[in-house]
Parts: sequence; structure tokens; C-alpha cells
Amino acid sequence: MLAGPVPTAAAGGRLDADALLNAAQRSTGLSDWGDDTLPTRFSVAVDHLNGAGLDVDGRRAAAVNCDWLLTSRLEFFADRRRHDVADEVVDRPTFVTGEPRSGTTLMHALMSVDPNARALRFWEVMYPSPPPGLAGADDDRPARADADWREINAKLPKWLHSHPYNDMLGDGLPEDERTWAFDFRVMTPTAWWRVPVQSLVAGLPTDAVAQYRIHRAMLQQLQYRRPPKRWALKGFHGFRLAALFDAYPDARLIWLHRDPVQVAASRTMMMADIMDGILDGTGATFDLATETKAHLEMTRASVANTMTNPLTDDPRIRHVRYTDFVADPVATIRGCYAFADRELSPDAERAMRTYLAQNKGDRHGKFRYSTTLLTDIGEDLDQLHEEFRPFRERFGVEVEKRD
Repeated sequence: MLAGPVPTAAAGGRLDADALLNAAQRSTGLSDWGDDTLPTRFSVAVDHLNGAGLDVDGRRAAAVNCDWLLTSRLEFFADRRRHDVADEVVDRPTFVTGEPRSGTTLMHALMSVDPNARALRFWEVMYPSPPPGLAGADDDRPARADADWREINAKLPKWLHSHPYNDMLGDGLPEDERTWAFDFRVMTPTAWWRVPVQSLVAGLPTDAVAQYRIHRAMLQQLQYRRPPKRWALKGFHGFRLAALFDAYPDARLIWLHRDPVQVAASRTMMMADIMDGILDGTGATFDLATETKAHLEMTRASVANTMTNPLTDDPRIRHVRYTDFVADPVATIRGCYAFADRELSPDAERAMRTYLAQNKGDRHGKFRYSTTLLTDIGEDLDQLHEEFRPFRERFGVEVEKRD
């Protein structure tokens, strides 16, 4: 994160959006936000922070965080004026999507080790300016992001159980949503870990078309003046399929499907582990029952969207069962590559098998969760399985037996 004095806007008990915006412009000498709606949207995010019950230290951390994201944004859009970044062609990207806890991160990680693939890296999206292709050997951004991630892992040690990929530090693999951090449309732990906010997304304005516009701008920034490679990306795109394919008409989407009951329980416990670290020492607590209900409802909404969205059957989408992927990851990816008109070269396959051998899923401790989280809030598992039966039948997803 950017060093320097805390903006004076943090003083007086509340964050001041206008003062923070002005401070970022003064410190950079830049004024173009790249989007005239950014100040209004940022004010909504600041209102969210002001309503989060932050103490003096929390407000200070929030002010520094805002300054980091705002100055990064100003510098990012200045790069598009200084260089011909906007002329970059993003050619036939492959996206991995699916419900949380459905194997998408592992599939993405395996695709990322293909020598002919390019994936987003945390150090790039955390510190995107200048374009990495213009940086010299003394570029300190990877080391800065490594230090950030050591801090994240120390603060959120349980997250490594469910998401061991965090040990990749600054070279780790962000989701596509992380490209929107300085657009203030999402507030993810990987941008806001220093700020003890209970809810990381709450009423922030969204605009799928605008979000993919800035996502494309980020891809252009990161591939500029670098050897051409095919993008391998990962995000939660199910609710934004029309905007995704409008932005990337030549894209291919690999969509993993898993038993929704397991998804709901696993995603709840993962968030509990994350919030345990973020809220530690603040006096606030994570209400497990309330969050279990919320994550079950999010799973229901996502399944309903999948079942009713006409683009679910778009020929640019390949649907994959989680259990098939877990049984043979490389063979599954070979089929996905063929679908996306890509070649799984011997070097790529070797790299993927090496990754699997050297990166066991429980290398930082076993992630434990149980569907009793759902029965504890009064749900009947048999009824839930029946509720999701049409989804499971459509995609060939069997009921997982874990408990």
C-alpha cells in the first residue's frame, strides 16, 4: 500500500469523501478519474464506511486505504493518456466461473502455469501503474505486494485453510472482481483487509457494462508491451453473462457446478474464517447463524439465475461437473482447452501435474466445514436437496456425501 501521511479527511470522527478525493488529486497532480460518476460512487462507499462503527484507528486505516485506491486510479488512467494502452487487443480470453467453493480457483491456478497463458497477478492489480511491460528489473511492486500478503496471511491465518493459494503472495491469482477495487463497486478482503468492516459489500452501485469496461482496460494495461499470450481468468460471472459476452464476444467460459448444499455450507465457513481475522480485537463478532442464512440465500439466488438465464446455454459456455474436475483435473482442462481452441502442450501439462504434486490442498491445515451449519438454522437437508434437484439434474450434479 502507498506510504505517506494519512489524509486529514480522517480527522473529526467521520471520513469526508470530497476531502479524500481532493487529497488524492493534490498528491498525484492528476485530476482525471476516467469516469465522471466516480466521485458520486466513492461517496456511497464512504457513507458505508462511516456507518460501519469504526473507531479512530479504523477510520485512519480506511482513509489510507481510500487514498491508495484513489491515487492508483488516477495514475492508471493517466497511463492510458501517456501510452497507446487502449489499442491493445484482448484476444479470445478464457474465463473460469462457478459458485464459490466449486473448484474454480484450482482450475484457474492450473491454467495459470501454462507457459502460453497469462493470468492476473495480485501485485499487478494492487499496483497497476505503470504498465508492467514498461517496468525495469528494479520494479519493487512484486516485493511490495508480497509484504502486503504476508500481512494479510498473518491477520487472516484461517483463510489459508480454505484458500491455500494465498501462499503465492503477490504472485497470487485475483478474481476478476478485484480489478474493480479502485472503481468502488466491490469491497473485497484483498483490498480492505486493514479496515475492520463487518460487511465488505453493502449497497455499492453496480453497472456490469462499466465494470467489464474497466476490466478490459486492466487487461490492456497488464499485457501492454509484453509477449502475446492468451488470458486465463476467473470470476463470478453468472449474473453478468450478457455484459461479459458484449465486452468479450470471442471469450470462452468454463462453468463449474457443484452440489449447492455443499456450496452454501463451505462458503459460509470460509467467510467466517476471513472475518475472524478482520474483526479480531475490534469487539465485533461474526454472527454465524445470520451469515449461514445469508449465504444460503445467495446460493439460492445464483442457482435460480443459472436456471433461468437464457445465456446459460450459450455455445461459448462449457459446463463442467466439480466431481469430474476433482477426479482428473488435467484431463478436464484438456477438454476445456479443446473447447476454447487452445492446445494443452506437453510443457503445460507437465507444469500442471507438477503444480498438483507440489501444492496439496491441505498444505496449511485442513479446511473443515459441515452441512450442520444449515440444519442449525432450521433447514432440512433432504428438503434442500429436493429444492435443488432440477439444477442437479440439468447439470448432472450428484448429492455430495461429506458428513
